[in-house]
Amino acid sequence: MDFQLKGRVAAITGASSGLGRRFALKLSEEGAAVAVMARRTDRLEALVEEIRAKGGKAMTCALDVSQTADIGPALDQVEAELGPLSIMINNAGVGGDGMALEMSQEHFDNTFNVNVRGVYFGAAEAARRMLKNGQAEAGNARIINIASIAAFTQLPALSAYCASKAAVVSMTKALAREWAKRLISVNAICPGYIETEINADWFATEGGQRQIQTFPRRRLMDEDGLDAALLMLAGAPGRQITGSAFTLDDGQLL
Repeated sequence: MDFQLKGRVAAITGASSGLGRRFALKLSEEGAAVAVMARRTDRLEALVEEIRAKGGKAMTCALDVSQTADIGPALDQVEAELGPLSIMINNAGVGGDGMALEMSQEHFDNTFNVNVRGVYFGAAEAARRMLKNGQAEAGNARIINIASIAAFTQLPALSAYCASKAAVVSMTKALAREWAKRLISVNAICPGYIETEINADWFATEGGQRQIQTFPRRRLMDEDGLDAALLMLAGAPGRQITGSAFTLDDGQLL
């Protein structure tokens, strides 16, 4: 399928590893120019070199999404170098683990600053530019928020994380409704467990292995499990999809 991504400009937060890195590679393979954004710029440089070596167009952009005042200027930098923004992937996130009786206010606030405020203002700043640069009017405006199956269940010692991801799903629907007539598609992808830096240490433990055995298919998802949904929502089919939260979990919630 031709997702019609050639020449489009995408910004991906949290792109220094894991899902964000994967998203950048897949969008680039389909012809999009990508801005990879994160705090760890050394890793971003390596990713950009990899994309360019394959003939793609990419740039790095240092960004801590918890510093929401920096998001707009970062997107201005993206547009100055790559062109009009039409795809925003709000992927940056933190684990937010901890029992409620042991949770510090600082840890709770950091979870919501990154997972909720960063996504909300990332979407708003992207939408503002898509309206101004004509990509919304052209039907190309896509905002994809990365939530989690944690939005729909209660996981042990992850109350703050679950609450933050439920907020992402709720805001996705609210923003989709607010911007529907302005032709900005806003959707969420809610992955199941894929091994990333956030959870790799846990799944290497005996407890982590026991958890995997509770999943109906007794396995973690492969890293390519989100590719099709990402390209569909970012590309031409996403023009008629908005306000949806797609659960992709290999049946882990069953």
